Amino acid sequence: MAIVNNMTSNERPAVRKGEQTRAAILDVALEVAARDGLEGVTIGILADRLSMSKSGVFSHFGSREELLIATLKEYEVRFLADILKPAVTEPRGLLRLKAILGNWFTRLGHENEQGCLYISGGVEYDDRPGPVRDELVGMIEGWEKELERAIRQSIETGELREDTPVDLVIFELYGLALGFHHSARLMARNNGSDMIRQVFERILNQYQRVA
Repeated sequence: MAIVNNMTSNERPAVRKGEQTRAAILDVALEVAARDGLEGVTIGILADRLSMSKSGVFSHFGSREELLIATLKEYEVRFLADILKPAVTEPRGLLRLKAILGNWFTRLGHENEQGCLYISGGVEYDDRPGPVRDELVGMIEGWEKELERAIRQSIETGELREDTPVDLVIFELYGLALGFHHSARLMARNNGSDMIRQVFERILNQYQRVA
């Protein structure tokens, strides 16, 4: 029994170091992906940035495909933490829905100089079948389900009309995000943050229940 305990104790620092190294790799991978897209993320670039060997980076993921999927998963964790976690302090219903949308578009504004992986990844992988595209599609579907849940809760609280077309509202909101990204990134316009809030308020106002 003592031998087993000693082995467990000795292994823990190595496990923690491995987790820290993996986290550091993903931090850099996210930076590269935000600037150069997912296609810019390679084992060699990460090895150079982290002063590691390629085999050292490779050992944490096994393949470039696994690296890209892990990068997407880490992006999703941070995306949801920034948007949903602060919003749940608001009561269920329209206040929470508006908080979620406000947090989402605030994050888009912060990502203006680099880009949103949901959007840029969609452009890169919209016609490229495979596990990376599948992961990205699943993430976006998951995000749409969070929007759907918040909209339906607003219907349940009576703040939005029962006939609110949930799928259409999600489509409009996603289109708004894409339009903002295009305006800020391609057209280099700096008035998008103010306009985006006006538009999403307008979208929601047309479905609010009149007292």
